[in-house]
This record gives sequence, C-alpha cells and structure tokens, in this order.
Amino acid sequence: MFLDLFLSQGYCVHMQAVRKGRGAVSNRSGRYERERPEAFDDGWGTVEEAPPPLRTTVTEEAPRKVIARNDSPDLGFDRSINPYRGCEHGCIYCYARPTHAWLGLSPGLDFESRLYAKPTAPELLEKELAKPGYRCQVLAIGTNTDAYQPIEKRYRVMRGILEVLAGCRHPVSITTKSALVLRDRDLLAEMAAENLAHVTMSVTTLDGRLARSMEPRASSPARRLEAVAGLSEAGVPVSVNFAPIIPALNDHEMEAVLEAAREAGAKGAGYTLLRLPLEIADLFREWLEAHAPDRAARVLSRVRDMRGGPLYKSAFHTRMKGEGPYAEMISKRFAITCRRLGLERGYGKLDDTRFRPPGAQLRLEL
Repeated sequence: MFLDLFLSQGYCVHMQAVRKGRGAVSNRSGRYERERPEAFDDGWGTVEEAPPPLRTTVTEEAPRKVIARNDSPDLGFDRSINPYRGCEHGCIYCYARPTHAWLGLSPGLDFESRLYAKPTAPELLEKELAKPGYRCQVLAIGTNTDAYQPIEKRYRVMRGILEVLAGCRHPVSITTKSALVLRDRDLLAEMAAENLAHVTMSVTTLDGRLARSMEPRASSPARRLEAVAGLSEAGVPVSVNFAPIIPALNDHEMEAVLEAAREAGAKGAGYTLLRLPLEIADLFREWLEAHAPDRAARVLSRVRDMRGGPLYKSAFHTRMKGEGPYAEMISKRFAITCRRLGLERGYGKLDDTRFRPPGAQLRLEL
C-alpha cells in the first residue's frame, strides 16, 4: 500500500512515531526537494502500527581532499576534518543535520541511519600535509559529525588520522560524545606530552533517560565522564562542553554537569545555546511533542526569547550564546560556576611549532 511504502522508507511525518534508538521522529524532506511525502490513514489501520526497525547503512566515498576550511569569526579554528557524513548518535538538536539535504536526503532519520565513511581520509591527509605551501594550525575534529560514532569501531578512520597527525607532530583538538575516544588514549597521551592534543567531551545532561531520548546512540552521561577521567589520568587535557543548553529542559543542570566534569578531571569548560537552523526547527518541535509535550510550548517560547523573536538567528557572535536577559543569565551562571570550580574557559593554546611534514620523521619522538 501507499502508506506501507512511506513507512518502509522511514517517512512518518505526522504520525509522531518514536523509533527505539533513533532521535528524529520523522524523515522530513530536505529543503532542496520538490516533493514532500506524507503519511495518511487509508482505512486499514496501518497508521496505528509501530514503524518497522530502521537499519543503519554505510556508503564509502572517496573525496579528493579531507581538510575543510572556514573563515567564521566565532569558531576559533579555520580547518577541520570530518571522517564521516551523517551521525548515528542521532542527537535531535545536531546542527549538522541540514547538511544531509545537500545529498538529497532527509536531515531527519536519514541523517542518523544513512551514513557515509571516508576510508581514504588518512592517506589524503598525509598528502595534504606534505604539500610545500601547507602552514600548520590546529586541526579541529568532531565539530560537525562525531568522529567516534559507532561505525568508527569498524572503519577506524579516526585512528588512522591520529596516526598521521602524531607522526608529523601536528596539533589536534577533538570534540566528541563517545567513550570510544579512550581507545586512542595511547596516541593522544603521546601527543599531549608535546602539547599537541586536546579533547572536549560534550555532556548535555546527567539524566540517563533524557540522554537516551535526545542522544539515543551516544555514550551515556556516566560513560562520558568515565572517558574524561580516563583521558585525564593518561595526561590528556580534557574540557567539557555543556552543549546545547536547552531552556526549560536541561538548563537547570549546568552547575551539576560542570561539577561532575571537574571531579572527573576536566580542566576547562564551554557552553553553547540550542541552535535551530533550517530543518532542525521542525525536527526539534516534533521531538518535543513526542517526548516532552508538557514542556514543548515553554521550551520554544524561551528559545524565541533568546533569539529576539524567531527560533534562530545566524548572526556571528550571537548564534552560539544568544541574546537578551535569559541568555545573559546563562552566561553569568556559567562564569560564576567556572570561577568556583577553577575551570578554564575553553582550553589553552596547542603547540603548532613542532610540525614536520610527512616523511620528515617516522614517529613522534618523546
């Protein structure tokens, strides 16, 4: 039947069906698509049926280069690497979701189930770093999709990238929600001893139930804190990012998250407010209606207060922190808590003077 076809492809736009282990409620079409599929009741009762399980598929791609560059004034880095496109963690608020629309796919369920891997990334990186005109600056990894998402266990692309960076003494800053980062603590500790590596662990909540619905396939909050402790014990500098702050949902946890992170060994901290650009606004609204219907209106109202009326403004310098009284209160709470706990804002400067192009040395010398 017509509806069965939509269900098999993950389309459930108005059904508000919650799929176990998935963050998005629907598979809304991307902004470039001309057609928008919609489920309807054909009288056979299929609208009430639970949707079928959604399998994750991975497509290997062969890009021509792996270092992406940006000139954004509020990011703090000008180059990054994304070993994967799409992210199985399924975080409903992920600002990378709209990038799947470029592929003709949905920023909804497609983003977290139809993934793309770049197995040749380490080899391409080595070639780019060896170019005569390359100038070393900190490489950021995990700023778009998580390099330590579940498929990294099989593909080990991130491990290969770290081996290249360690071999030529190139500084790297990693952001993740996964305890899988502990697998690479040997390389990270080796680099950290030369002030070449830093890890930021994103912790959105300490509430396991909220995390399971909001970030269904990311590591649990407890496992993330264990990873902070494990990296810290290995000598790797670790910060925690309380992100995103969602008003009337997790904002009350700020102090508790920072305290738990400091106890685990974090030395620095940061935060960002919820961002709802493009398709994310509708996806997040669907998620609220399915998981927190009693708070949905209040959450969205507070978000608008912090954005001057609309759900999102993309202006540099305010898109991360928001504006208005509520955003100012968040900023003051964060500053006071960091001072009390002795947490640095962000992390210190990594050393970019030790870089040696690939081929100049075989391994990082300690």
